[in-house]
Amino acid sequence: MDRNRKWVPGLGAALLILLCHVTSALEVPLDPKVLEGLPQPPTITLQSPKDYIFDPRENIVIHCEAKGKPTPSFSWTRNGTHFDVEKDSNVLTKPGSGTLVIDISGEKAEAYEGTYQCTAHNEHGTAVSNNIVIRQSRSPLWSKERNEAITVQMGVSLVLQCRPPAGLPPPVIFWMDNNFQRLPLDKRVSQALNGDLYFSNVLPEDTRSDYICYARFPHTQTIQQKQPISVIVLNNSPEGERPPGFMMPLGPASAKMVLRGETLELECIAEGLPTPDISWQKDGGELPSSRMSFHNFKKTLMISDVNEADAGDYRCSATNNLGNAHHMIKVSVKAAPFWVSAPRNLILAPNETGILTCRVNGEPKPKITWFVNGIRLENAPEDHSRKVEDDTVILSNVQTGSSAVYQCNASNEFGYLMANAFVSVLAEAPRVLTPPNQVYQVIANHPALLHCASFGSPIPTITWFKDSQTSIRNGDPYVIHENGTLEIHVAQPLNSGKYTCIATNNLGIRENHVFLEVKEPTRILKQPEYKVVQRGMSAMFECKVKHDPSLIPTMTWLKDSGELPDDERFVVDTDSLTIKDVTDEDEGTYTCIMNTTLDRDSASAMLTVVEATPTPAIVHEKPDPPTDLELTDQTERSVQLTWIPGDDHNSPTERFLIQYEDLLHQPGVWVNLSEVAGTSTTARLSLSPYIYYSFRVLALNRVGYSRPSQPSRQYRTNPAAPDENPSDVKGVGTEPGNLVISWTPLTGFKSNGPGLEYKVLWRQKDTDGEWSSRSVANVSQCVVSGTPTFQPYEIKVQAFNDYGSGPEPEVMIGYSGEDLPLSAPESLQVMVHNSTLAEVHWEPVSIPSVRGKLQGYKVYYRRERGLHATEEETDQEEQVLTFSGNRSEGRLPGLQPYSLYNLFIRVVNSKGEGPQSSSKTFETPEGVPGPPSFLNVTTSSLDSLTLQWGPPMNNNGRLAGYTLKYQPVNNTNELGPVKVMMFLANETTTTLGNLNSSMLYKFYLSAKTIKGSGPIVTEEAFTVIDTAVPSRQVDIATQGWFIGLMCAIALLILVLLIVCFIKRNKGGKYPVKEKEDAHQDPEIQPMKEDDGTFGEYSDTEDHKPLKGSRTPSNGTVRRDESDDSLVDYGEGGDGQFNEDGSFIGQYSGKKEKDTHEGNESSEAPSPVNAMNSFV
Repeated sequence: MDRNRKWVPGLGAALLILLCHVTSALEVPLDPKVLEGLPQPPTITLQSPKDYIFDPRENIVIHCEAKGKPTPSFSWTRNGTHFDVEKDSNVLTKPGSGTLVIDISGEKAEAYEGTYQCTAHNEHGTAVSNNIVIRQSRSPLWSKERNEAITVQMGVSLVLQCRPPAGLPPPVIFWMDNNFQRLPLDKRVSQALNGDLYFSNVLPEDTRSDYICYARFPHTQTIQQKQPISVIVLNNSPEGERPPGFMMPLGPASAKMVLRGETLELECIAEGLPTPDISWQKDGGELPSSRMSFHNFKKTLMISDVNEADAGDYRCSATNNLGNAHHMIKVSVKAAPFWVSAPRNLILAPNETGILTCRVNGEPKPKITWFVNGIRLENAPEDHSRKVEDDTVILSNVQTGSSAVYQCNASNEFGYLMANAFVSVLAEAPRVLTPPNQVYQVIANHPALLHCASFGSPIPTITWFKDSQTSIRNGDPYVIHENGTLEIHVAQPLNSGKYTCIATNNLGIRENHVFLEVKEPTRILKQPEYKVVQRGMSAMFECKVKHDPSLIPTMTWLKDSGELPDDERFVVDTDSLTIKDVTDEDEGTYTCIMNTTLDRDSASAMLTVVEATPTPAIVHEKPDPPTDLELTDQTERSVQLTWIPGDDHNSPTERFLIQYEDLLHQPGVWVNLSEVAGTSTTARLSLSPYIYYSFRVLALNRVGYSRPSQPSRQYRTNPAAPDENPSDVKGVGTEPGNLVISWTPLTGFKSNGPGLEYKVLWRQKDTDGEWSSRSVANVSQCVVSGTPTFQPYEIKVQAFNDYGSGPEPEVMIGYSGEDLPLSAPESLQVMVHNSTLAEVHWEPVSIPSVRGKLQGYKVYYRRERGLHATEEETDQEEQVLTFSGNRSEGRLPGLQPYSLYNLFIRVVNSKGEGPQSSSKTFETPEGVPGPPSFLNVTTSSLDSLTLQWGPPMNNNGRLAGYTLKYQPVNNTNELGPVKVMMFLANETTTTLGNLNSSMLYKFYLSAKTIKGSGPIVTEEAFTVIDTAVPSRQVDIATQGWFIGLMCAIALLILVLLIVCFIKRNKGGKYPVKEKEDAHQDPEIQPMKEDDGTFGEYSDTEDHKPLKGSRTPSNGTVRRDESDDSLVDYGEGGDGQFNEDGSFIGQYSGKKEKDTHEGNESSEAPSPVNAMNSFV
């Protein structure tokens, strides 16, 4: 926020003394959450332009919107008097604003023309809008006129006047012909700014009768047309060549006035023969090239955004080969009022002093008038705290309740400006507007700005602290700006941290915390290098970058400042760009750009592509070993190793392998330490204490590893305390009363010094007792005796040597040894769900009695005997089910029905099983029996079968009897009706009589108890004399070979039928046809003479054959009873067929019917006749 007061210098001494005591006024905060809670006088936020031309076809919308607290109310004046919008049914006010919508669809639009002004009012003041002049757009018709033809001699000048009707706004003028084609314009024929058409000299081709001037009125989108003008150019007395002269403006000089900020338009149109050229210059100055443009073939000079410096004398010159002419235009620049400094809203605390300034300029000098709440100050109630000096209002020692809206009106003859500025008197405690805990990130050596935007009345004082302790004052490197922002000119990593800003005034204090993170800059360490590559080879540009690890970098490659070609030959890697199979088009400049969210760096290199040259055969070999190993930058825990690569023998080195030898602990053993890229010649090696290092380097290419380099000089690291503790620490008891603590020991080089030992510590968990400890060496476990059974222990193992202890070890949880459980489950209960499933419940044992990790419960159960009195006792095997976890119930499936069971339970831990519980017996109810043990057919005859069966192996209850079902099966495997027979439990045989001979029967037998029938057994048997059960007969009709034979015969018959049909179709009449001819049945159409085919039958519904009839097969044709049919010529109603389906009947005479024989009659080509002929 800018706290500087601006006021007009040059006031009296008294005013100067007063201003020395002015308190800086508050800016109005933009944060809506702050504004929401503050009382605020009205502020106009939207209003229509001062000059509003409306289209009479649309509604008039006059905008007026304002904000304030409380929400303002609105009122309007029209032509200086109150405009009651509620009394005019055509005027609506938009909800929540003062915007007027005037419906002029049914009214005269002229009735609403005038000057409108909007007022927004609340309890803190009144704001007013500009005077808005509302005018209707107009597009008047051209006045009726009769244009006489214009006759001129060739070479003279000519002006065709347009003189369009005055419209609002002015129309756009253009000339066209009768075909609505624009007339061609050039430096000889041009249109002036006023729309007239000027000819510097006329030519015969200018003769035409359709010079038409058009006026387009933009608001109404209408076009008006002037009557056509006819021009006739004569050539009988042409005008000769002459020097230039001005057609417009006339005379040697003229004047032009333009307003500041508008566009200056100067126009010179000359006549002459030949056509003159126009040029422009300004006397005593240069034309403003940046704002200047020529139009209409340089006849018009336009200068945009005119200012006072554009005033002066402008000379236009017309020149042809006979001379020149000049015209001077004196330009004066006036100015409507414009702002130098508009008044700004003020928020003042009680007893403060504020200043409103209204600085304007204009030519002539504007007059300034002040208003308060829309009333001229001279007419407003007197206020001794207010003093007005021209463009300044001074408010001294303001008090609560004196809030108001001031209006400044500056006007001259060319226009006016008006601005509202409210003065709100508030008493507000400080508020910090900057979001809390905001994190600012900057790059080192760049400025950092930490904001502390605040609001309060009086204006809060801002102080800063770093890390909540150090007070920050103005001075290097910090600057505290007046708006509270803290600036660090050159941020460094040490400037990172937490910053606190505190806003204070006499009504309170408020603080806010922000954080500054200073990041390392992004730098390209290895830039891409200039490459010369043969065509077809590969080119690689490297771009290795260093950046702050907390920032996410993005690498981008460009070619000639554009994107890389979309070509798979361009391979972008993490820190390189590879171009494969280079072509001539790949030449150019390649740029790598590394971007982070805070900064970027870039580097470029060129690629030149040359012609490929033949190369000798390349021999690839293993690289030579590196040489000149050197150790630098030595520290306790690291060292820099550098080397010189050996010859790569035509195969680039892919990577270097660095190995070390520990001459103290493992002499002669080389261990892999690190790998680096094949382009590197240095490596930073991390070292461990108490090791006598010697290094060597191997190079690797596609062929293989080089020989090791010569070892470096020895580098010894000093002993130190261990850096780490043993891993995989566990505590497990192996027997009751002990705890075995084990770990994975440190390797030799991790010991960091001599005298490596381990401090083993333990204590019982949740007892807060002292740690017990024991130091051991060269072992990986420690046995603690005398521990209580299965108790949790906190354990830790710490490494130490002669130079100190390792880091604080991590606490692990272990358990002492387990023992067998002490208790057995109690309160056994058994719920029998059905004959095969029971559910057992028990009361779990107490956790302490388990004396170990509870694995679960084992349920032991055995079938003691069946409940049937006749069942023999058998020795049943004991069954066991294990239920994991701390359970109190389990289900026993697969039980045998109608049996007595016995069970008991044991609890199980990792050590074993506890004592058994008391036994519990239970019975299972009856179930359905098993299947009968057998079913046999013992005797068979022509009409009877004897069956015998055995009782089930498992009755599963008291046997109630047997159910026998049987049914016949015919030759097509279709089942006949089922018959059912019931038998007592002691019946095991029966004879079934009255059966069909040579018939297969299928039998189904099941036993039953009171619970129902059990599974069935089945048997099949034939009723035949032979006592042996015959095999099932084979139905020949179902055999594949028989079906195939029948299909072949049917196909042969069909072929023969077709042949006969074709043959018979060529023959003569047949006897039935003659009878039909004799009868002359009117419903039967005669055969066509030309092709011998039948006419169509007109059958009725009664003539249709019955459903299921086989008329074509039996040779009958159903017709009316009076009609003849083939049946009349047979010996019966039906023809006869032999066994293979062929027709064996023949025609014979019937009473009073003639028999037709011989070759005189040939049969019709019907399927029946064809069959007869086949026989």
